[in-house]
Amino acid sequence: MNLTPRQTQILKAIVEEYIDTAGAVGSEALDKKYSLGVSPATIRNEMALLTNGGFLKQPHTSAGRVPTSMALKFYVEHLMQEKKLSVGETVRAKESVWDVRGDSDRLMREAALVLAEHTGNLSLIATDEGDTYYAGTANLLDKAEFFDIDVMRHVLALLDQKAKLKGLFYDGREFDSSVHVVFGADLNWPFFDTVGMAFSHFPMNRSHVGTLGVIGSCRMNFPYIIPVIRHYSQLMGEFANNW
Repeated sequence: MNLTPRQTQILKAIVEEYIDTAGAVGSEALDKKYSLGVSPATIRNEMALLTNGGFLKQPHTSAGRVPTSMALKFYVEHLMQEKKLSVGETVRAKESVWDVRGDSDRLMREAALVLAEHTGNLSLIATDEGDTYYAGTANLLDKAEFFDIDVMRHVLALLDQKAKLKGLFYDGREFDSSVHVVFGADLNWPFFDTVGMAFSHFPMNRSHVGTLGVIGSCRMNFPYIIPVIRHYSQLMGEFANNW
């Protein structure tokens, strides 16, 4: 489905409203909050077309719509604007791990702690040899999606499934500086439909690769989180040259 400019504008508004509220979005709410320049009836018609095109879905208990993983990926790839990290943020990031840069184990532990603090999500650092470091599990409890005990349990269980993590992070991936965004709905894993992940690779040495990223809601603040992950991944790669 090729989106028209109006459909793109409406989809952007729906995704941003969903990110803000975690609830289904209706045409009346869009009309009141966003200057779309069309009537609620027109918005409803466009929402119906977006639903048929696979960009929206309708929860059983609501007349509104929520974006699908297709819509969220479209937003991340084409509509959102990344926030530029300030000089102060980049300096603080480097200072936070500088003292442990020569010790790979301590560096990964400290980087996981700082990344969880900076993003407000569950952070995870892994190596292609199977070592994993994580922090910020309590951060998930601030997200509505993780009030569901089954969602929380399955995400926490993932942290101990090294083979599954290795497949997610490394199988078929390009090992470059890209930040990969993955939505749980595309993985067909039980209870992961509302989960989102973002991660990037960094070179550890000539033969091994590490992964640094976060796990949280599919509504996570990607415009901020993506540049943060990219920056920390670059830092890890720089420090790894001295191991």
